[in-house]
Order: sequence, then structure tokens, then C-alpha cells
Amino acid sequence: QVQLVESGGGLVQAGGTLRLSCAASGRTFEFYDMGWFRQAPGKEREFVAAIRWSGSTTYADSAKGRFTISRDNAKTTVYLQMNSLKPDDTAIYYCAAKRVGVSKFEYWGQGAQVTVSS
Repeated sequence: QVQLVESGGGLVQAGGTLRLSCAASGRTFEFYDMGWFRQAPGKEREFVAAIRWSGSTTYADSAKGRFTISRDNAKTTVYLQMNSLKPDDTAIYYCAAKRVGVSKFEYWGQGAQVTVSS
């Protein structure tokens, strides 16, 4: 069982930056793939970025070049650095985790609100 707690959300103007953090419980964090998803009002949840246990990363097209996902295994924390934010990035951002080899993300945080004003 893994518990995830997001932090770092807030209100920012267009063009600004935010860094989300996701603290994970558990002693085997380094063997989990981690991801960030988001859900905007009236829309389905969508993938933003993921980082495997190996450190390799994947991004949605909307995040490429602006967002960076990283992890610190010693701190059992995953980060999402978001630059050049746009109003369309407004959403609740969720951290997720899955065991290596499992196809779908198994554990989810409670979400962090990110609001980008124009």
C-alpha cells in the first residue's frame, strides 16, 4: 500500500511557474513508476507526465517543453515543475503510483488545485 500526498498547488498568472510535490509513503518507492494526471472542470482526467523507476520520462504533448517530472528516491518524493503556465493548465493535479510491471496506476493522491489566471 502506498499513500500519496500532493502539495504546491495554487493560483498563478499566465506565464508563471509552480512546482508540485508528491510525498509517498512506503519503503520501496524506488520500485514504483510515478505519474502526474490532471482533471479540468467538465473534462476527463488526462495524463500529464510519468517517470519510471529507472528514471526515464514520458510527457503528454501539452506538457512537453514546459513541464519537467523528476523524483528523489531518498525523499520518496516526485515533483512536477511547471513553467510557462497557461489558463488551459487550470485543473486538479493528481499524483499516481504503480508497481513496476503493472499496467495501470494503482494508487492516487487527493489532488492539488492549480489555477492559472489570464
